Amino acid sequence: LKSNPSNNEEKEAQTQLTKSDELQRLHSQALSAYQQEDYEAAISLLDEILAVCVWDAELRELRAECYIKEGEPSKAISDLKAAAKLKNDNTEAFYKISRIYYQLGDHELSLSEVRECLKLDQDHKQCFSLYKQVKKLNKQIESAEEFIREGRYEDAINKYDSVMKTEPEVPIYATRAKERICHCLSKNQQATEALKVCTEVLQLEPTNVNALKDRAEAYLLEDLYEE
Repeated sequence: LKSNPSNNEEKEAQTQLTKSDELQRLHSQALSAYQQEDYEAAISLLDEILAVCVWDAELRELRAECYIKEGEPSKAISDLKAAAKLKNDNTEAFYKISRIYYQLGDHELSLSEVRECLKLDQDHKQCFSLYKQVKKLNKQIESAEEFIREGRYEDAINKYDSVMKTEPEVPIYATRAKERICHCLSKNQQATEALKVCTEVLQLEPTNVNALKDRAEAYLLEDLYEE
């Protein structure tokens, strides 16, 4: 207004001030909703603010937290990736992305993201601890899959047993390990054991195509054609 005190400029300035006040009000409401654990309302309010304040890393991190609480981790990843780019040395965002991927069972992407955190700060305690865990698990799974490719099914089974011991807290790794053990037992013509393990997997995931195919192979070995 000082540089160009025309009516048009004054009108524009008033509009922007009103908009600014409105966004600050929405921000206060969003924080209040978050503190009251009404994450759905907080997300809705943050959506409105971020439509205007696209480059605000803190708001994206807050919305990511709400998504995590609402059980929508893939949406949280999207916001955290943006926050990692918008804010320099954002180790916290990389750590959170890595943890989410790990919880979802994507150990390879988890390893990739936690490495980004350590590139920024090699002494980051949380990232280093997670890195050691994911790297160990990743190595075991890669080794087991190599054994399967070579037809060394007993070795692969032993390696997948190690995977379950390495990560007993995140259920998806035990399920994936059992799915691959079911495959190995079926391929190794250990029909009785295969039927037991494949059935365990199918109780957890009734539509698991791999386990259904491997159990079918085991039934064939036992001449149980109807099954």
